[in-house]
Amino acid sequence: MSLQSTLSWLILGFMSGCAFISMWVQNISAVTMVMPIVEAVLQQIMKAKAECAGKDNPCLQLDVPPPVVLILLLFSKGVQARPPCRSKQDLMMCKAMCIGIAYSSSIGGITTLPGTSPNLIFSEYLNQIYPDCNSINFGNWLMLCLPISVIMLLLTWIWLYWLFIGSDFRFLCRRGGEHTEKEKAARKVIEDEYKSLGPMSSQEIFTGAVFLVMVALWLTRSPGFIPGWASLFPHQKGYITDATVSLLLGFLFFIVPAYGPSRKYESMISWKEFQASMPWKVALLVGGGFALAEGTKESGLSLWVAELLTPLGFLPVLATITIACIIVTTITEVASNAATITIFLPILSPLAEAIHVNPLYVLIPSTLCTSFSFLLPVSNPPNAVVFAYGHVSIMDMVKAGLGVNVIGLLSVLLAVATWGVPLFSLNTYPDWAPVLPEFNSTAP
Repeated sequence: MSLQSTLSWLILGFMSGCAFISMWVQNISAVTMVMPIVEAVLQQIMKAKAECAGKDNPCLQLDVPPPVVLILLLFSKGVQARPPCRSKQDLMMCKAMCIGIAYSSSIGGITTLPGTSPNLIFSEYLNQIYPDCNSINFGNWLMLCLPISVIMLLLTWIWLYWLFIGSDFRFLCRRGGEHTEKEKAARKVIEDEYKSLGPMSSQEIFTGAVFLVMVALWLTRSPGFIPGWASLFPHQKGYITDATVSLLLGFLFFIVPAYGPSRKYESMISWKEFQASMPWKVALLVGGGFALAEGTKESGLSLWVAELLTPLGFLPVLATITIACIIVTTITEVASNAATITIFLPILSPLAEAIHVNPLYVLIPSTLCTSFSFLLPVSNPPNAVVFAYGHVSIMDMVKAGLGVNVIGLLSVLLAVATWGVPLFSLNTYPDWAPVLPEFNSTAP
């Protein structure tokens, strides 16, 4: 197996791992977890290539299945001082790997409702403005966005490989041969690092169990095709949400002791630790957005904006959605994702009502495109973290980001035009949305 082939699978493995982590935690948290490991691996690859300079056999060709490499590397530790990239090939490898990590965190974040702040803002906006809308829940959002993320992740991987490493994609059809001694030695080093971590602690086991229970409760709360456990509380319908599950299970960490009875009682997490890690800025921004949305509704500003936008009703619905997505994607490159979606939700919602289109048909793709801030280091925190490592220039990110923006936009439009239609009944105007006195009718 060639060195380029090995690097390509390694990049895909890291991107997949970062995207999966980003589904459940903040995007910047996923990047800060994965980037030190990526940096250490890049150091080892360049070090091995330097030591083997002049020899016939290529160095450090890890013929290991990507999932196995990923699992082992995610638990490896120790980051050494970064040596400079010694060749153009080394530099291109660093660029592709680092940019792939930044982009995969944003791609993975759109998959779940709690994965990124625009998704949460959109979900709560629906609850506030359309209280009778029960179309959005954790399960059907996952069904819509998981294919989008997979398509985007694979196409982004191919795009970055072509842009930075080469255009030879024959490695996709090749199968690995026998493992060389160097490959076996490299794998043994990674396995030794993993074994040195020791067994999981009781705190880690408890946290993992709570996480699995939380995901299971999210998926089964209101699946749609069968009654969920929320149907057991018909009179408390407004209080049984995904946030209810998160709050109740999160409260356990303030009660459950971190250690056994032989030690002084200490909870798994203290209020001081919670205050330090809680993203209060996002909470305030979300609350301000809801106040803004309610103000536009009560003052009549939303109706006035809807009247101004009614000429868009003469366009096909998909064209209107495309225009909205392009505008949102452009704005989010220079503004924060949360601020962008907070500004545009009160505008796009009356637009959908004015042209008599299901509001979800416009709001869902616009929300997803808000996370596609790939062009600049200042576009979102993951980009800034990766840029700080010094391997990537602004022009590298702009060139790569343009392609990924196109990939993301096309993937979202494909989803809402195909499997999204039956999933959310996008081709019908819902009962929970108000019918304006005058509108331009448009067929999806």
